[in-house]
Amino acid sequence: MVLDFTKISTTEKQQWLNHAIAPRPICFASTIDKEGHVNLSPFSFFNLFSSQPPIVIFSPARRVRDNTTKHTLQNVLEVPECVINIVDYAMVQQTSLSSCEFPKSVDEFIKAGFTKEAATMVKPPMVKEAKIKLECKINEVKSLGDEGGAGQLVIAEVLCMHVDESILGDDGKIDQRKLHLVARLGGDWYCKVDETNLFKVNKPNTQLGIGVDALPEGIRNSPILTGNHLGLLGNVHDVPVINPAFSDDRLKNIIQYYSISPTEMEKELHVYAAELLNAGKVSEAWQILLSGENI
Repeated sequence: MVLDFTKISTTEKQQWLNHAIAPRPICFASTIDKEGHVNLSPFSFFNLFSSQPPIVIFSPARRVRDNTTKHTLQNVLEVPECVINIVDYAMVQQTSLSSCEFPKSVDEFIKAGFTKEAATMVKPPMVKEAKIKLECKINEVKSLGDEGGAGQLVIAEVLCMHVDESILGDDGKIDQRKLHLVARLGGDWYCKVDETNLFKVNKPNTQLGIGVDALPEGIRNSPILTGNHLGLLGNVHDVPVINPAFSDDRLKNIIQYYSISPTEMEKELHVYAAELLNAGKVSEAWQILLSGENI
């Protein structure tokens, strides 16, 4: 299926893109106009783009249906400051409620049941219930167009960050397992981050992985090992060699039982290696695979 974006409506583009480019973190922005009216609204066109200077960008796009602009955009053009409150699972329903298009005179803090908390460096208030708050100054607002659906990039520099101690680990840093972030998907769908769906991927950092292309052909073309398995094997820094001291009862049984059928033996070894890789035991998986390559 190929979608030609020059031939479909803006609404269709929005629907396809919102489902495909996800999950998206949620910027829950509190802003204020020059008369002191506060606005609170969520935006999922949002992310971190720089650490020095610390820059985040969110986009209160022009409305697709009538090409009007949002109060958040109007406010930051008047008072170039905001607080970005990070949304977690405990506040997601209230956050969604605040996205209703209330009149400008209506305070979404009150409507959604959130508590105002004075910021330390900017005029807009913080959401007390949010476990992370970013006080920001607006460096620039860059328009991507004047049609409905056009993004309006609010480029914000983080001045100060507030972190609730309940989400800190023993090292004094944010413990990802304690911060139950939520993110936007397509349509009415959201996702929740917790320990049931968290996993780690070791980054290569300064040491280069050997690469999938350096794997023995029998391993690289295995019908058992997936792309994720090959990625784990190719992320080691040196080509492994057989360790004479390595001992494994299941390996011995496979070699003994399938000694008369090399094809079946290779299959069983790859199945075993896949299980080890799924458990994060990369070194052990390499030893199993190398044993098969050298028989």
